[in-house]
Amino acid sequence: MRHTLSMALILSAIWLLLSGHYSPLLLGFGAASCALVLFLAGRMAAIDHETQPLHLLGVLPGYWLWLLREILRSNLDVVRRILLPGTGIEPTLRRIPVDEKTELGQTIFANSITLTPGTVSVGLTRGTVEVHGLVRDNVERLAGGEMQRRVLAMEKRVTGRRG
Repeated sequence: MRHTLSMALILSAIWLLLSGHYSPLLLGFGAASCALVLFLAGRMAAIDHETQPLHLLGVLPGYWLWLLREILRSNLDVVRRILLPGTGIEPTLRRIPVDEKTELGQTIFANSITLTPGTVSVGLTRGTVEVHGLVRDNVERLAGGEMQRRVLAMEKRVTGRRG
């Protein structure tokens, strides 16, 4: 029930922010469209702890701030490599072992890699993520690096796992 309520609030907020119209007729259309989406999502059994990860609300903001800093740092590195001669690239494709146990943890790790400029998650299978990077060092650093450690810590804190 709380996942359904969360989804209803998020859909309503997005609709209100994106529409910008607050006449009774359009508010009614917005409420009807949100209700239809909730009904369809409920019939598809698509409203659960994975689609509405409320259990991550306490730990995600800190991770997002760290990831934002990494995105900015990587952006500057990519720009430097483009603008300065002699700081070339060394394209690399490598499979990296994924230590996260849950599918959500693995997905957060793979998506974080893709959000960071200069690296892209090409494929994610159980236990490994295939990463393409502009520079070999950036890809090597992902294996057992800070990003993996932070996602693991977030996963352990949320699931209560000890290792």
